[in-house]
Amino acid sequence: MILREEEGIYLSVLSLQNSSDKASILPILQVLSDLLSVGTDRRIYYMINKGGSEALLQTLVDTSRSASPDWDILLPLFRLLAKVGLRDKKFGQKALELEALDVTLILARKNLSHSQNLLHCLWALRVFASSVTTGAMLGINGAMELLFKVISPYTRKHTRTIRAATEVLAALLKSKSNSRRAVNRGYVNSLLRLHQDWHSRDVTNTYLIIRHGLLLCLRHIVALRSGREAFLAAQGMETFFNIAQTCLENKNMELVISAVIQILRQCYPVSRLPLVTVSSAYTFTAPGSTSPELPHHLTEEDFDDDGDEEMDKDSDVEAVKEDDDLETDMSKLSSKPGRELPEEDLAQYDAMCLELSCNFEELEPKYGDDLNIKDNLHANHHHIPSAASLRQHCLIREHNSWEQEREDSVHTSILHMVKTGKSNVQPSSKLRSATNVNQSIQQNGLGRASSGHDTSEIQPPSEQAAWDIEAISCPRITASFSNSTKSEESNEGTEKLLHTHPKHTPFHDPHLYMANATRTRSVVGFKTMAFPDLWGHCSPPTAQPMLDRKLGIQRIKILEDVRRFLQPSDVINKVVFNLDEPWPLQGSISNCLRFYSEFESGNLRKAIQVREFEYDLLVNADVNSSQHQQWFYFKVSGMRAAVPYRFNIINCEKPNSQFNYGMQPTMYSVKEALLGRPAWIRTGSEICYYKNHYRQNAATMDGASGKRYYTLTFAVTFPHDEDACYLAYHYPYTYSTLMTHLEILERSIDHRKVYFRHDVICQTLGGNPCPLVTITAFPESNSAEHLEQFRCRPYQVITARVHPGESNASWVMKGTLEFLVSSDPVAKLLRENFVFKIIPMLNPDGVINGNHRCSLRGEDLNRQWLFPQAHLQPTIYHAKGLLHFLSSTGRGPVVFCDFHGHSQKKNVFLYGCSMKETLWQAGCTVGESALLEDVSYRTLPKILDKLAPAFTMNSCSFLVEKSRASTARVVVWREMGVSRSYTMESSYCGCNQGPYQGLQFGTGELEEMGAMYCLGLLILELKSASCSHKLLAQASTLLNAEVLEHYLQRCSSSSSNNSSNRTSEVDDEPSCMEEIDYSADSSSDSEQNFTELDRQIQECAFNKDEEEENEEGSGWRRRSVP
Repeated sequence: MILREEEGIYLSVLSLQNSSDKASILPILQVLSDLLSVGTDRRIYYMINKGGSEALLQTLVDTSRSASPDWDILLPLFRLLAKVGLRDKKFGQKALELEALDVTLILARKNLSHSQNLLHCLWALRVFASSVTTGAMLGINGAMELLFKVISPYTRKHTRTIRAATEVLAALLKSKSNSRRAVNRGYVNSLLRLHQDWHSRDVTNTYLIIRHGLLLCLRHIVALRSGREAFLAAQGMETFFNIAQTCLENKNMELVISAVIQILRQCYPVSRLPLVTVSSAYTFTAPGSTSPELPHHLTEEDFDDDGDEEMDKDSDVEAVKEDDDLETDMSKLSSKPGRELPEEDLAQYDAMCLELSCNFEELEPKYGDDLNIKDNLHANHHHIPSAASLRQHCLIREHNSWEQEREDSVHTSILHMVKTGKSNVQPSSKLRSATNVNQSIQQNGLGRASSGHDTSEIQPPSEQAAWDIEAISCPRITASFSNSTKSEESNEGTEKLLHTHPKHTPFHDPHLYMANATRTRSVVGFKTMAFPDLWGHCSPPTAQPMLDRKLGIQRIKILEDVRRFLQPSDVINKVVFNLDEPWPLQGSISNCLRFYSEFESGNLRKAIQVREFEYDLLVNADVNSSQHQQWFYFKVSGMRAAVPYRFNIINCEKPNSQFNYGMQPTMYSVKEALLGRPAWIRTGSEICYYKNHYRQNAATMDGASGKRYYTLTFAVTFPHDEDACYLAYHYPYTYSTLMTHLEILERSIDHRKVYFRHDVICQTLGGNPCPLVTITAFPESNSAEHLEQFRCRPYQVITARVHPGESNASWVMKGTLEFLVSSDPVAKLLRENFVFKIIPMLNPDGVINGNHRCSLRGEDLNRQWLFPQAHLQPTIYHAKGLLHFLSSTGRGPVVFCDFHGHSQKKNVFLYGCSMKETLWQAGCTVGESALLEDVSYRTLPKILDKLAPAFTMNSCSFLVEKSRASTARVVVWREMGVSRSYTMESSYCGCNQGPYQGLQFGTGELEEMGAMYCLGLLILELKSASCSHKLLAQASTLLNAEVLEHYLQRCSSSSSNNSSNRTSEVDDEPSCMEEIDYSADSSSDSEQNFTELDRQIQECAFNKDEEEENEEGSGWRRRSVP
């Protein structure tokens, strides 16, 4: 059957090529029309391959050049030309060579008064114009002038022809030369007048498609700088702003509104950021760095761009890249030892691995160091099950800083969760409540005790009035804390407050924190502490649901930006905070919020009051850099309660964000903490993240095209008058917090059971010690057998926080550390069978100074693992050196894992390394012998997928990209032969699957993930062939043999559906509801929808004998309304 059809098409094409009279041509055209009108496009492509396009075009030329062209032939011929031309990529070039362009233009000019003939000519021109080159030629030959004769002001006649003319014009204007010609000939004004006429008179919205076609014409023109200037000069911004304002709520106007918004965004004049320089306000003279460059001010040339904007690149996403980024060089995928370190260099790591020492006395625990700080520990977290909880199979999640325990705070232990498959949270559907901003205080639990009763009067009003919130909220760092945790010379107000409001935050001591903060060295020498870091944080009892996105919020914000441009007199534009100006700036400023960020991990560079309750904020670039503005952490005070304040962070860099998909910033209220609820909570309403009109100039981008900035906008309603609140991108976790945590852990453990050693792996460039933690169990005795077992324990290596802004990685690490030293039987088994080497913060300097991604040298340390240098990247150099040392002793880690945070995906997942999967994905054909690979790299992710509520295997990837060749994951895999070398990514947002679906991560869920990771390591060992019978017996007793066997089988039967987990985009979200607004430069125009042109042609073929007025009746009008 197929052969007969193809033969019929071939014979028809041959016959057409050899026919010249009407009697033979018409039947051939009818046969071809019948054959091509049914089935798939396969027939059309077959005809194209057999020269069908050329035959049709030649017939058109021959028929048109007769003295009296026969429209009985031309009409079906034009329909076939349009149908075939849509699928022929070279159709425009073929038409140009056969002179069909000129012929069609001549026919159109001669039939301006005959709408049916003209319509068919326009369809052919539409197909010709789909090629930019051919479109440019049509423009030279006067096609646009012809179309403006067809596109008339509003009328109810010949609307089908007018619509086709607008579509042809929009296609022609994709050519830059045509757009320039349109500007020079004043067509911008003409198009604006035409659109305004159709918009004002089409009161029933019958002809939206014509209006949309006119907008597409303008949109292509304003892609040029000269087009934007003409549009602005013609008052186009004002006109379209009014249209958008009046039609925004009309859902039937979606097609028009989306195009109007895009044009407004395109024509908003590009501006420089309101900063002296985009380089960081902080500088650091590091080894090998050059002197900071002088500020570069933008000039007009920086914005002169007639081309399409360069696509933004996101350097933070360790995720999916294009196939050409996949590494296909076998020599780079094969395991290859790195540069050998000299023995004298390796010897320095002996002191960091005393557990390998033959001199056991060095390992003996030192007693008598009891600090009597039990009151500050309260170590019975929900993510660290105690022995008693194991017997009861449950654990009460305790919140000592809340007034009483909630009845719903009973949580199962980790082992019970494994056995029952239950999670620690309520279903998200039960947690979802109204997201109205006026209810945000109650929704977040502010102003209420855990019992639900109002607590605003817990403290006597007189005492609350006596609080000096400004002094309390940012206490000064004093040297008196450096040698004593209870110094009598400490800040009297802070010390009095600590005694008046003692808060027993687990594993936190404010006095110890102050002592560590004193020793922490920052670039500018911070003299104050952030109150949340000093006071501590207790995770709320339930996770918060993701924010439901308000439809239209992005458009509303864009129109507000446009209003600023059109009505500048309404903008206050008052600078109220500025790191670049002498402090204090706010002393003489009133009637505004007060901002501050000069504390550890703080990041806010400038605040500008726009309106009474709205502020533009700019965050600081990473030290010695002009990039990586994403992390923010600042204090705001002087607010009114129950008033929504809007904050616009206008110099973000990433092209998309989880803030568009339910994520909220975090807030910590000082007054709430003083009232007994010290907690970071998710906050904010009307949140969106979108591209703005600011651009970085090419000079600061080393000559590359200037990139665009993005705005994160959100509204916050504060719970108290004259409070001091801290706002942050994510839950902060400072370097001083880490050092305090490690010190408390070391002093709180039972040294007879837990070997906990806190070393310093190196000093950072900023002069801060980088901690190295060793955790294992002491041998059962000093017998030779037990000592040998102790020294032969395999290693597990975990690192975190190489990127300072990924504070979620530190919360996961906190859960890991606390679990490993806990009394949990699983933790005991892990300590008895492994030695854990942990570097909890690889970039202390970046964390301290509020960086988002870089070190003090302005470089990404996770791109320095190939050739680190001790004087430039000391933490990476020594971390790699330690791993080399372990490998040189035959003790390479069983698993290496680097904890990270992810800004564009949800859930928790792993990136690993697989030569086989990478080559397969890249489509490389390699011999079977070259693809032999240990597939055990998939085992741990599969285990965590079954074990951890927040983890998902579906987001895991095991591809090796060229751009990741110098990351820890790839270098440890390749140079040290660690097949289980991973990056573990935790979302800043939350989960879209599993028990936590629809919930944002709190610190509790992140800490739980750290504990679950440890449990996963135990299950991984139990599944390995080298697992000892003793460990199996112990685990069977602990976990219950039947349950253990069932669980191990469940992990083994991993889903084959996950054999390829590489997604097609960086972002794992569905299309944003306002994606058409999100990218103003999108090229996905409706005029490219050739299916619609096919439909028009087909409809015309069935109604070819009817008058056009009948064809354009109510049926067509109904279809015009989207």
